Order: sequence, then C-alpha cells, then structure tokens
Amino acid sequence: MFFVLSKLLHFLITPLYWIIILAILLFFFKSLIIKKRIKFSILIIIILFSNPWIYRNLVQQWQTPQTVIQENKQYSVGILLGGFTMYDRFDTGYFGNNADRFIQAANLYHTGRIKKILMTGGVGKLLQNEPTEAAFVKRELLRNGINAEDIIIEDRSRNTYENAIFSKIITDSLQLAPPYALVTSALHMPRSLNVFQHAGFNSIDPIPCDYKVINGRFSLLDSIIPDIRLLYDWQYFLHELVGLAVYRITGKA
Repeated sequence: MFFVLSKLLHFLITPLYWIIILAILLFFFKSLIIKKRIKFSILIIIILFSNPWIYRNLVQQWQTPQTVIQENKQYSVGILLGGFTMYDRFDTGYFGNNADRFIQAANLYHTGRIKKILMTGGVGKLLQNEPTEAAFVKRELLRNGINAEDIIIEDRSRNTYENAIFSKIITDSLQLAPPYALVTSALHMPRSLNVFQHAGFNSIDPIPCDYKVINGRFSLLDSIIPDIRLLYDWQYFLHELVGLAVYRITGKA
C-alpha cells in the first residue's frame, strides 16, 4: 500500500499537473469569481515555479555537498542505489539521466576506495513487468572491469526504504564491516542517508553525485527569464522534500 501511495504522491506534487487540473476545473465552474481565482492561481504557479533563481537556490541548498574522502580511507562496500536505468518493450536495458551514480561507483572501485559494490534495485514501476534494474547493472559492472566476486546484487527493493532494509540484511549476512559508502544523486542523498542510518547503517558516508544544480557563475538573464521546463522538473525536488517528511512521520527515517 505504501508503495502505491508513493506513486500517487509523485503525480500530485508536480506543478505542471496542478496547472492542468486547475485549467480543467475552469470548465466546471460558472461563477466568474471562482474562474477569476482559478486563473489567478494558475498565473501564480507559473510565475513561481518557472523562475530559475528560486529553483536553483532551493535545490542547491537541499543537495548534499561533495564529499572529500580522506586519503587512506577505504570502504568495505559501496552501496549503489538504483534509479538510473530503463528498459524498452523488448527488455533491452539502457542508462538513464542519473547514470552518474554508476560512473562514480565504478570510479570508487577502480581507485581502490571501495572493495565491493552492492547494487540495490528491483523493479520500481507500479504496473510494468520488466527485468530488475540490478540485472542490467550487474552486466554493465562486469563490462566495466569490476570483478564478479566484488559485485553484490539486491534485486527485491522497489523504493529507498526497501533499498536500506534489504541492503542491511545483506551486509549483516556477509559480515561486511563498516565503514560503508552510499552512492546516489545529490538531490536524493538527504532522504537516502536518513533512511539508511535509521535502518542501522551507523557508519556510512554519503558519496553524492549527479548534481542537478551547481554553483555556477551568476547570470541575470538566466535568473529572471522563466523556464517552462521547471514546471515539470520541480517534481524531483518536491518528491524528496515530501518523501523525507513522510518517511519520518511513518518511522522510516
């Protein structure tokens, strides 16, 4: 039930969908006052959620800063969170927009920072029957020169909470001693780190990557010209914000 509700929540927190819903409501109300208020609400949503300056500053504050690993520090395992691949209708796997997670995990392994990679990710879609994400990633890790004995697969999880719970079971069963490295997108890291620590990972370092916003040089035009694409992109930030709040309320973080 929690998994289904989380998918519904993802739809409800997207500003673009708010606008569509409000626009549809215009056809159901005859009152000019109500129509005027709906149009005003649509205008406010567009102005606020298409503003690049607001979006960049909030996302930048939320993202976990880059981690500087101590020179001689080594982790028994790097836990790689899924959410960066996709399958077509022929079940052919592809890397998605968040593939920097894979790149950074591989880099950590090849530079000797992590001894093993624990890939955690099953099928995260609600109504789709497709191979697990872990199956595709394992093949790609092998192609990237990762030794087979250093790849650990967890392919049952459907969300971040299950990532943490099932990963904890595996690290305990294999007696993998801390410290651990957690590899995921910088935007996703605050929620992920909270969940993993709550699941019992007491010595785990965040290795954020896949930054959606960076502290670039200031540009006045880029700060005041509306960007309609942000009406859709806001969902990722809001998903993390609301998701962390829900996890804390339900005792998962």
